[in-house]
Amino acid sequence: MSLEHQSLDEMPKPTSTPIPVDLSKYSKRVLLKTILDRGDGGLGLIDQRVVVGGWVKSSRELRKDHPPATQPPVGGDAKESTGGKDVKCVEVFQSRIPFLRTIIKVFGGNTAHTKEKLDSILPKSAAPSVSNLLISDGSCVLSLQVVVDSSLAPPSQIMPTGTCILAEGVLQKASLQGKYAIELKAEKLLHIGIVDQDNYPLSKRGLPLARLRDCAHFRPRTTTVASVMKVRNGLNQASHSFFQNHGFIHVEVPIITATNTEGFSDIFQLSIVEKSKKVEELKRSDSNKEALAAAVQDLHKTNLLAAELEARSKLKSKSRSTIENIKKKDGYFTNQAFLTTSGSLHLESCASALGNVYAFGPRFQADKSESKKLLAEKWMIETEIAFSELEDAMNCAEDFLKFVSNWVSENCYENLYFLSKRVDKTIPDRLNLLASTVFEKITYTTAVEVLSKVTDKTFEAKIQWGVALTEEHESYLVDEFYKKPIIVYDHPKELKPFNVRLNDDGKTVAAFDLIIPKATLIRGSQKEERLNHLSKRIKELGLSKDQYEWYLDLRKQGTVKHSGFNVMFDVMVLFATGLNDVRDAVPFPRHHGKIHN
Repeated sequence: MSLEHQSLDEMPKPTSTPIPVDLSKYSKRVLLKTILDRGDGGLGLIDQRVVVGGWVKSSRELRKDHPPATQPPVGGDAKESTGGKDVKCVEVFQSRIPFLRTIIKVFGGNTAHTKEKLDSILPKSAAPSVSNLLISDGSCVLSLQVVVDSSLAPPSQIMPTGTCILAEGVLQKASLQGKYAIELKAEKLLHIGIVDQDNYPLSKRGLPLARLRDCAHFRPRTTTVASVMKVRNGLNQASHSFFQNHGFIHVEVPIITATNTEGFSDIFQLSIVEKSKKVEELKRSDSNKEALAAAVQDLHKTNLLAAELEARSKLKSKSRSTIENIKKKDGYFTNQAFLTTSGSLHLESCASALGNVYAFGPRFQADKSESKKLLAEKWMIETEIAFSELEDAMNCAEDFLKFVSNWVSENCYENLYFLSKRVDKTIPDRLNLLASTVFEKITYTTAVEVLSKVTDKTFEAKIQWGVALTEEHESYLVDEFYKKPIIVYDHPKELKPFNVRLNDDGKTVAAFDLIIPKATLIRGSQKEERLNHLSKRIKELGLSKDQYEWYLDLRKQGTVKHSGFNVMFDVMVLFATGLNDVRDAVPFPRHHGKIHN
């Protein structure tokens, strides 16, 4: 049971010989987790002298000559919040100063002089006060109350939300009745990092996640985003643990590559088609000549670049002088380079020597979609298993997902509990479902047949064989028909990458999608190990054979059957935390139209 749900009477009594609290090894302070995550809520540490640091989450100023009997709730009635006792008007006024500052600001008051105006209203002979600060250092969800006398620091300096303090003092039983069992009575302030309230975005309470994206460098200070980052860290740790426990070797694959795993020509030609359509639409419409001229110029530049890239793809047949000219023009690489969309091709070369391998890192996709599950810079886990076929990869993917679901449930309980209260109450049930349910395995053809027979629901996208399943189709299969996670395998070859193994029917390939509620989380396949089939597929798609010569070499020299899968790590964080937008699941999102920080 967490401290927030324990009354003081339920707390164990402190022992007569307190156990010393451990210092953080590299900062000479005590982590708040060390104090607050104890079974007794920290009561066993009373009278110990410690140094703690953190950022102010909320604060309250109290007059020393008339302390209230109980801790008043935020926004509560003045008389009720003090246990029915009368409170001096000036004390009530002082406790409402932050609220009054907001009122003055809303109605056009000069924020630069707000504090000066409020201070002038208070009597000059007011008795000394104490500041009750709730601070968090990121080590746990709970906050520690720190009591600071006004003789140590002016309340106006240390009370603003976001202020950083490093305080030395003695742990004592909480002076105010409430949900906090202990507090730190500060005797020294070793550091104060002040905050400019007017310009600090988190001074405003209750900012939505969408607004927090505009200040990505500050948003980890909110408990919600901090909890998401800790769950993300837990999923990261769990993922490495799974693969290391099963004999996989971690390999770093290149971020900059000369090989486009999805076939650059197709993607670039699509860009040209879109620009051409835009020009035609402008010609048919009443748009101004400037807009049309700009679109035509953009299309012209795109065609020129396409021609240049096509020429670069044939560098091997160029003379040395031509290569040198291009090198001088680019200033770095002698041939075409990409930010990789996947490291799977390079991972295959490692699997050919090391057996079972995996990679974990950023991948890049120039997708202009407004989907809440896509980013320009996304993090992926990619695996490759030597001497394995499609069924082996599907089983490994299922085992992986069950393991990480169990691990994060057990090791990130505090943060998941907080998120279930603030974001999505179904988080525990969904994670338990993944960990305990046997996944349903169906072919793509079966999935189409099931969806074609649905009569009580109309899908926006028409379902027919050969068309990719949409998010709407997948949600129906998982949430309404099978009511469990599913694995859809044997997809039409046109829907999957060029290097997926062709099935005997000549129409489908050995690929699978692992679909859970809200998302397709894992995509995997058995790779084509037959040289003739792979060469034929490259030719069918019009890809440059020169670009894939090194990849074809793997089929010429000691080839092996192998399979693997890719985990959309950001989407996995989205699922585990109950969030709806992947931009809230990463520390610094990069997506079409904007880079935060």
